[in-house]
Amino acid sequence: MQPTFIAGPCVIESAELLDTVAAKLTDINAHLGTDIIFKASFDKANRTSIHSFRGPGIDKGLQMLADVKSKYGLRITTDIHEAWQAQPAGEVCDVLQIPAFLCRQTDLLVAAAKTGKVVNIKKAQFLSGRDMRYPVEKAKDSGASEVWLTERGNSFGYNNLVVDFRNIPDMKEIVPQVIMDCTHSVQRPSAGDGKTVGDRKFVPAMAKAAKAFGATGYFFEVHPTPDQGLSDAANMLELSKLEDLVRELLA
Repeated sequence: MQPTFIAGPCVIESAELLDTVAAKLTDINAHLGTDIIFKASFDKANRTSIHSFRGPGIDKGLQMLADVKSKYGLRITTDIHEAWQAQPAGEVCDVLQIPAFLCRQTDLLVAAAKTGKVVNIKKAQFLSGRDMRYPVEKAKDSGASEVWLTERGNSFGYNNLVVDFRNIPDMKEIVPQVIMDCTHSVQRPSAGDGKTVGDRKFVPAMAKAAKAFGATGYFFEVHPTPDQGLSDAANMLELSKLEDLVRELLA
């Protein structure tokens, strides 16, 4: 079975950015026979600083994601932060993403499950892979048709993350679909004078190591000019490098 790929800019910055990324993902799908799911956030509700850019908001953001879906035929995912957002997001998205910091929020998991969409739960930085059986149980007991888990590193010290790749096989004992978040895992949270920084040069290695540990999917935040991105600039992969990396992971 071909791995699942999720890619897109961290946050919705403009319709032009969404078009640029979506067009590239469509080309990659045509070249490689993939079915990359398009991801962008309508609201980054967990930015480091209150002054950080958050996005266009749910109404405008979901309309922009719906436009991408209609124009390019891509499947769509976005993250939700409050239970009331699940229903409107589920009308547009094929997969609802639960942020890592919120993966134990019962009302959020229940609301996402009730949409009937795939629920992708990101593992919290403070939990082990085995601990994720409880969020999965909440979603499944609430009627979720399919639940995925995503690895994105653990906090073992201040302003840094470490990935224990053993979490991947541990989580595969809970659900069959375990995705590696290859870009958020290279973050250094709050280490950049009021913003999260990191090092994108490690993104390909994160993906290849995850493949060795049995990951069934890969998540990449991408941008044509990542250093100019309005969120997660230091961690996003250059859009021009995505196709070659996907090709390597398929080999």
